[in-house]
Amino acid sequence: MTKPLYRLSILLLSLLLVSGCMAKESEMLGGPVEGYNHTSAAINRFTVNGAGGPRIGPYGEGGQVCCGSVPRYWRQGLRAIVEWERDPDPRGYGSWPETPFSDAWNKRMEKHRGNYTRHSVTVEIPQYQEAGTIKVHFLPCNQVRVSANNMFVGDPRYPYNYPRKMEDTECPKP
Repeated sequence: MTKPLYRLSILLLSLLLVSGCMAKESEMLGGPVEGYNHTSAAINRFTVNGAGGPRIGPYGEGGQVCCGSVPRYWRQGLRAIVEWERDPDPRGYGSWPETPFSDAWNKRMEKHRGNYTRHSVTVEIPQYQEAGTIKVHFLPCNQVRVSANNMFVGDPRYPYNYPRKMEDTECPKP
């Protein structure tokens, strides 16, 4: 083998080895999870595909918690499983006469917690061009919507610009 041919062979072999070591673009992306509660209940806790989200008071929004996971590229039939715990009377214990955290108060709180409800639903994630924050909207009638785009709530292109306060009788159409 001649010297130039030998060098060319080494160069081609090196390029082949290096290209095998290059990182492949990841299919899944990590992103923060945030929630929007459009109801009078409190969302004590929630998860999206197992990734936890923050507590959200009535008609409030929760800060971001890291991290959920969504595909880099949207695909038809993309869904999310949302599980949550709901307190239908989040301000009820504020008016109790018992001293907070006393035995009587703790007993009453245990009874109050008995009214919490737990829910689970699978929802579709609307099409996105660029994956971003995983946003969960809790709506009246235990309905939920999830988006995973790189838009902000309030942007006219955002798919779920619901009013901040919705009455429990206002069940959005699926």
